[in-house]
Amino acid sequence: MNSISFDPTRFDAAIVDLDGTMVDTLGDFAVSLNHMLDDLSLPPVAPAAIEKMVGKGSEHLILSALAHVMSSGGHAPSGGAAAEALQARAQALFDRAWERYQHHYLAINGQHSAVYPGVVEGLKALRSRGLRLACLTNKPTSFAKPLLAAKGLDGFFEFAFGGDAFARKKPDPLPLAKTCEALGTVPARTLMIGDSSNDAKAARAAGCPVLLVTYGYNHGEPVRGVDADGFVDSLAELDRAAA
Repeated sequence: MNSISFDPTRFDAAIVDLDGTMVDTLGDFAVSLNHMLDDLSLPPVAPAAIEKMVGKGSEHLILSALAHVMSSGGHAPSGGAAAEALQARAQALFDRAWERYQHHYLAINGQHSAVYPGVVEGLKALRSRGLRLACLTNKPTSFAKPLLAAKGLDGFFEFAFGGDAFARKKPDPLPLAKTCEALGTVPARTLMIGDSSNDAKAARAAGCPVLLVTYGYNHGEPVRGVDADGFVDSLAELDRAAA
C-alpha cells in the first residue's frame, strides 16, 4: 500500500466495487457476450478486447461489443459519419442484444469468475474494525446480488447497489452520495475501494477518499496513473496495515 494510511479510526464505512475489485468476472462477460453475439449471427469478441469495455455498465458493454464486431477488423472508427453510423447500427440491435445477454448472463452468472486472492481477508479486516460496508457496482442489481451470494461475499455487506439502483452510474458521484446516505455516513469518512478511473472520479466528486486495487479493469489504462489516494496489490494489505 502507498499514499493512503489505512487507519480504521479515519473511516466509518467503506464502499466496495465488484467487478475487477472483488471478483474477476471477465470469463462471465466473455461467455455471455459471445453467446449473445452468436444469437445475433455476429462474430465473437476476444476477452482482451472485452476487458477494455468493462466498468461502465451493461449498456455500454453491449454497445461496445456490437460496435467492435461490426466494425472492419474489429477497429471501430473514432469519429465522424462512419462512427455515428456504426453506433446507430449497434443501437438498433440493442434491445434484442440486451434480451439475449441477460438470458445468458443469468444462466452462467459466477460460473466463469473467481474471487481475487485477499478479498475475503480484506473484507474481514474492514468489518472487524467496525466499518459498515456496502457494495456499489455498475453491474445490474439482478446480476450483482446473485454473484455476491454465489461467491459467499453477500454476508459482508449491509447494502448492495447495482448500476440501475440510481438515476446515474459511476463515474457520476450520485451513486456514492446515495450509498453514503443509506449507510448513514459522511463521504469524508467513507472509503471507496475500486479498480478504475470510474471509481476514483466518482469518489473525488462525492468527497470520498479512494483506494484502488492494481489488478482489475481500468479500460486498458495503467491504474497507477489514476488520481487516487492509494493503491494495493491485494485487499489483504488492509488487514496487515491495520494490524
